[in-house]
This record gives sequence, structure tokens and C-alpha cells, in this order.
Amino acid sequence: MSSAMEPRPDEGAPAHGLPAESAATAASATAGAPFSASDDPAAIASADPAAADAFGTEADIASDFTPHDDADAPASPPAAAPAVAPRRPTLGFMLRHPARWMALGFGSGLSPKAPGTVGSLWGWAGFLVLNHWLAPWQWAVVIVAGLLVGWWACTLTARHMGVSDPGSVVWDEIIAIWIILWLLMPASFLWQLAAFGLFRYFDAAKPGPVRWADGLFKSAPGAPIGARQGFGIMFDDLVAAGCTLLVLAIARQLLT
Repeated sequence: MSSAMEPRPDEGAPAHGLPAESAATAASATAGAPFSASDDPAAIASADPAAADAFGTEADIASDFTPHDDADAPASPPAAAPAVAPRRPTLGFMLRHPARWMALGFGSGLSPKAPGTVGSLWGWAGFLVLNHWLAPWQWAVVIVAGLLVGWWACTLTARHMGVSDPGSVVWDEIIAIWIILWLLMPASFLWQLAAFGLFRYFDAAKPGPVRWADGLFKSAPGAPIGARQGFGIMFDDLVAAGCTLLVLAIARQLLT
């Protein structure tokens, strides 16, 4: 009976052979002590090669404490490419590429005020000069070539400037006034002046069909500028030229 009441040899014995008082003191100290570098598995592994087998290499341990991305988290959208900043054309800008020569009306589009009107005046003067040497069928060839090459020049220059329809690009006004005068001539100065004034009204005010044509190929600010936008630069001026010719034809029928 007395043997049953005797404690077993391992009951109440201090761990690791320490006295009971020392074990209790160590336990209480461990419970209240903060984590130190000596407790770091990486430090233990680097100091003791045998412990490295138990804990793994420092890279393995670091990877266990490195936060990982959640696979289910939605991916952040890519940053949008910055839009090309619009630039103001200068003489140096125009001289650096042949397309800019043409699109900027050989300098007339660099006018600080009303570049469209200045470009139209330049086109009117250029027509009167070239008309001394060009027959009507030759004018047709020049105009067709001017439309095709001008499409390329306007597209490239607008792309270089970062604007889908720059006001300084005036080749569209030049080719439009050439079409009007080619179909109107021979005509007196007053009829030519009326044609110029009507065209500037339709091109600047953009009533009805001209406004529709102007917005048909426009792109949002910062959007890429391609052949569609380059054609749009010229299209509204061609519609304005058609409206001008229609009004002139009606006026001629009423006045003659």
C-alpha cells in the first residue's frame, strides 16, 4: 500500500536534470523574456552545422518568413502609357522633315493668328501663280497627287505634334481652295474673293455637314494618331469646299 503512494521516479523531477527551483526559475524567465537573436532559427543554423540540417539553410528559413502574394488577389492593371505632350510648331520643327513642310503650308501654318486663313490665302496666291503654266487636266493631276501625299504629310505631322487635328496644319485648306478655284475658273477677282470668303465661313463656323465631317474621324486626346485621323484633317475641308461650290453655283444661276 505504501509503495502505491510513493511517487514515481519521473514524476515531479526537474527537466534536464535541473533542480526543481532552477527549472521553475528558468521557466518563468523564458515566459517573460522577449525573443532574442539567439532564438532565431537562422542564427542557430549558421552557428551550428548540425542545426542547419534541422532548420534548413538561411535561404530556406528566410523564405518561410517572406510574405507571399495571394494567388487569388486580382492583378493590378498596368500603368497607362503617358500621352504625347502637344507641341507648338516652330520654323525649326518644320525644317526637320519634308512632311512638315507640306502640312504646315510651307510656313503659312506657323502664323500665330488665324493660320487657317493665312494658309488659304497662301493657297489662293499659289494657285494664281501656277495657273500660268498648268492646264486644267494638269491641275487635276496635281490635286489628286496633293490629296494622297497630303494625307501622309498631315498624318505624320499631327503624330509628331501629338494632336489629332492641329490648327497649324493647313495643307487641307490649301488643297481645298485649289479644288474650288480649279472648278470656278475662269472667274473675276470678285468671284474668287466670294469663293475665298465662303470657304473660310464654312471651314471656320462648320455649319451642318461640315461639323458632321469634322467630328467623324476625331480621336480622344492622347489616343494614337493614324491614317484615319490624318484623313479626317482633310475631310471636313473637302466638305467645306463642296458647300462653297454649291453656293457659288446657285449664285451664278441667280445672277447671270
